[in-house]
Amino acid sequence: MQIHDFQKLIERIYFEKDSKRGMEGTYMWFAEEVGELTRALRRGHQEELAGEFADVLAWLASLASIAGIDLQAAAMQKYQKGCPRCESEPCAC
Repeated sequence: MQIHDFQKLIERIYFEKDSKRGMEGTYMWFAEEVGELTRALRRGHQEELAGEFADVLAWLASLASIAGIDLQAAAMQKYQKGCPRCESEPCAC
């Protein structure tokens, strides 16, 4: 699945609810999920990590959709040449 396809899937599932909540409210849920990921990383709970990473990605996709941003296009525009600053892979900065 491409990032664009994942973002569209999350839109089909959650866009109506998330857009009604608005950017600020949806961002608060995103921040909470980042906190859950942080706790799983700190505790070394490997079994929780995949789900937490998926949740963070889903909330990020939802925020991007509310803002009218295509995550795949944005990522490619910024990173297709490698590091945005030095354009190297790996980064040589």
